[in-house]
Amino acid sequence: MSTLLALLSGLVWWVLYSSLLALPCALVAWVVLRWTERCRVPFNRVYLACLLWTLLGAVLLIGTAVHFKLRLAAVLALFAFAPMRLALVLDMLLGVLCLWRLVPRADARRIRPASACLAVAVVVAIGFGAATSLAG
Repeated sequence: MSTLLALLSGLVWWVLYSSLLALPCALVAWVVLRWTERCRVPFNRVYLACLLWTLLGAVLLIGTAVHFKLRLAAVLALFAFAPMRLALVLDMLLGVLCLWRLVPRADARRIRPASACLAVAVVVAIGFGAATSLAG
């Protein structure tokens, strides 16, 4: 019974932390998408795409770190590890795919893939800037 409660607690914290991380990502992506698409983009769909991106990205990155038995003490050393860099690239592609497939424009068409790429690139650049400034 305690194992089940521990798994349920871990699942709740995974969703909670992912949703907390998805909100600033969605704010940045929404501004970038409104700028690049030059029309209205619904924020709730951008948040949904960013939430799915952070949920799956957390599984991908933490799964890679656990598989290769990496310690999170040296954050910058993680980026020097080739499988972690590959996981980060896959995470970015996952973000582009989530934004492109889930976010419509005001005229009910999808956003352009280039706009999704730019939004993900800006979110990741801000995230790397925050991570390196907090780690150093």
